[in-house]
Amino acid sequence: MREGSPKVKVAVEFEAGVQFELPDSALALWERGELHDLLNLPHDGTRVEIIDGKIVVTTAPEFGHNFIALELTKCLARTAAESTWEAVGTSGIVFPDALAGYIPDLVVVESSIYYAAAEAQVRRLTSDEIEMVVEVTSGGSAQNDRPRPKSGGGKWEGYVSMEIPYYLLIDRDPKVRRTTLYSVPDPARQIYALNESWAFGETISLPEPFNLEIPTSKWYDWQ
Repeated sequence: MREGSPKVKVAVEFEAGVQFELPDSALALWERGELHDLLNLPHDGTRVEIIDGKIVVTTAPEFGHNFIALELTKCLARTAAESTWEAVGTSGIVFPDALAGYIPDLVVVESSIYYAAAEAQVRRLTSDEIEMVVEVTSGGSAQNDRPRPKSGGGKWEGYVSMEIPYYLLIDRDPKVRRTTLYSVPDPARQIYALNESWAFGETISLPEPFNLEIPTSKWYDWQ
C-alpha cells in the first residue's frame, strides 16, 4: 500500500457483504492490474470486472464457453484475405464515466487499429476503437451480459453508453440457446435500437461492415 493512500471499502459480488479495504479506487487498481493480488485471487483465468460500480469475480470459463469464442475467432481468420477485421480475446475495456471495467470474451477491431495498438504497446483498447464486442454466457455471468429491462445496468447497457456499434451476445443457457446481434446504440434511451437473433444450429449472418457467415451447428449450451 502506498503511504498516505486512502482506504476504500468496496463490496465484492462473489462474496456478498464482505468488505475489502483497498488503497485506491477499484477501477484504478483494475486498470493497473493490481486488483487480483490485492483480493488474493489466483491467476488461473479468474476474471475480475467492475460492473455497476461493483467488483465482480467469475471463475475461469469452461471448455464449452471457450470453444465457441475460438470458433468465432477462426471464422474471422478464415475470411482474413477479404476482411479488415481482427478478433482479440479477453482484452479489457475501461469506461471511466460509469466507473466500469469490462473484459469481453472478444473484441473485434479494424486491422489497422489492431496492429497500431500492438506497435504502440497499449495496455487496453479504448471504446471508440472497437467495432463489436462479443460475450459468451456462462451460468455465473449471464445476468451481467444480458439486457436488464427492469433494473437496468449490466454490460449490455454499459456497451450502449460506450456507443460500441455492435454487441454479439451468445447465450448458452439451455433455456435460451440463441445468439443475438444488437446494433445502433442509443445512449439517450440506454438501449440498442436494433437486434437480430439466431437459434443454435442456424447460421449467423453478420451484416455490413462484417459480411460474415458463422455456422453454429456445433455450438452447445452449458450443462
